[in-house]
Amino acid sequence: MISEKMVGYVRNSSIIRAMFEEGKRLADIYGAENVFDFSIGNPSVEPPDEIKEALIQIIQEERPNLVHGYMNNSGFEDVRAKIAESLNQRFGTQFNHENILMTVGAAGGLNVILKALLNPGEEVITFAPFFGEYRNYVSNFDGELVVVSPNTETFQPNLEEFEQKITRKTKAVIVNTPNNPTGVVYSEQTILALVDILNKKQKEFGNSIYMISDEPYREIAYDGVEVPYLTKYYNNTIVSYSYSKSLSLPGERIGYLVIPKELDDFEDVAAASNVANRILGYVNAPSLMQRVVARCLDAKVDVENYNRNRELLYNNLVSFGYHCVKPQGAFYLFVKALEEDDKAFSAAAKNHNILIVPGSSFGCPGYCRIAYCVDYNMIERALPGFEKLAKEYEHK
Repeated sequence: MISEKMVGYVRNSSIIRAMFEEGKRLADIYGAENVFDFSIGNPSVEPPDEIKEALIQIIQEERPNLVHGYMNNSGFEDVRAKIAESLNQRFGTQFNHENILMTVGAAGGLNVILKALLNPGEEVITFAPFFGEYRNYVSNFDGELVVVSPNTETFQPNLEEFEQKITRKTKAVIVNTPNNPTGVVYSEQTILALVDILNKKQKEFGNSIYMISDEPYREIAYDGVEVPYLTKYYNNTIVSYSYSKSLSLPGERIGYLVIPKELDDFEDVAAASNVANRILGYVNAPSLMQRVVARCLDAKVDVENYNRNRELLYNNLVSFGYHCVKPQGAFYLFVKALEEDDKAFSAAAKNHNILIVPGSSFGCPGYCRIAYCVDYNMIERALPGFEKLAKEYEHK
């Protein structure tokens, strides 16, 4: 018999992954060109040429333990130093290699820092809608996820409710901007107000409250929108970053944590994170990919491809009668379902071979997420189905 906790995990396994598998099943029946899978955030833009070039160069230059060997659990020091220098140039920070811990993507980074911080029963706050795996990540370490209900007008955080939900048991708050699933970027005004609340509550309770900034979509922003770098606003900020989206490398599982020296108990948090990386079974981030990203810190994917998709899908869906806040970043539309039951609406979309994810998976019932990191032509082919779906609801 498997563990009771895993019984629950299996029962509530990610609906995003389930829809992804359903897409493959439908493709076998109807043909891939007739199935419109908007379920998963799998980048459609190829990695920059620099990635392939770096891979080839590194393999050709290979020396014993330079590429494939063990290293400090936090990663190669020279790689971490280069990342720190790059961040300093971009954001005016003052990091060095001691502030960087290489991780198995942002998901690995979140699990590492939660393992380092949480005692059983301590609380982590996040804002709906949120990436559904946060609940599992916090539960992994016997913490409690506290969800702030969504502000569906703007999808900026509901700060009044946030302040009310902070307690003496609050250990951390997870912030995700640009946001999955809404694509909303939290404004500087929002960040300043959030930080003001955290500083006030830290003083009131005499406890450290850490802000964990989950940043896999930082580089994907549109129309010149600035994404605030949160360590500059709040000393107790930890950043979890991934190259999965910024360099189109989701399967390579490479990212890092930023643990600033201004952090309360910095030395203990950094040491605990280093050990957590090992005892969670990661041991260290993939060594080859550490070397690769260190050579590609200025490389970028062509975000204009995602922007074209955004404009095509958003403008057409709005013209069909759908309601959605236009995303400022990431590559998702979070669309209001045309009926109260978002799961039933997603099922209705599947009748047109359109696969979307119910908003209840993100703690926000009544909406659906559409991932537009897909082929432009697939969006064009899917539009008649979206229009037919909207017309079906006009008669209900």
